[in-house]
Amino acid sequence: MKQVSGDLNASDLRLGFVVSRFNHSITENLLKGAVETFRRCGGVDENATVVRVPGSFEIPAAALRLARSGQVDAVVCLGCLIRGETPHFDYLSREVTRGLGQVALETGLPVTYGVITAETVEQALNRSGIKSGNKGAEATTAAVEMARLFRQLGAV
Repeated sequence: MKQVSGDLNASDLRLGFVVSRFNHSITENLLKGAVETFRRCGGVDENATVVRVPGSFEIPAAALRLARSGQVDAVVCLGCLIRGETPHFDYLSREVTRGLGQVALETGLPVTYGVITAETVEQALNRSGIKSGNKGAEATTAAVEMARLFRQLGAV
């Protein structure tokens, strides 16, 4: 039985990072964790592209453009949505999630989800590296592994 899996070698991978500016302090922590992880996996800065967008709603459109550009092997999407008093959070989180899944399916590239959806600012800070890991780092690990896997699947 043939088994195929990816690894965490980013030495020859080109990654795109789409980062929301909204909730800047949190998304900058996500980006920091993402870039550090890319480097730890052997990635080099020359193979990383950072695209900044106004908010999380804009992430899927930028991810689609970046994925279609032929300049990256995977796209890491970083943002932060914090629930407020209106249903706005529910609409945004649903559309961002749906949009990123659609980008991955349409382009055939790994598109990973490093968008924090939290009830409070404290929860978001914790998930951006303060207490409970860094979702940007996790999304980058997944992007590297999936890009490696996709390369192998292309050769199967």
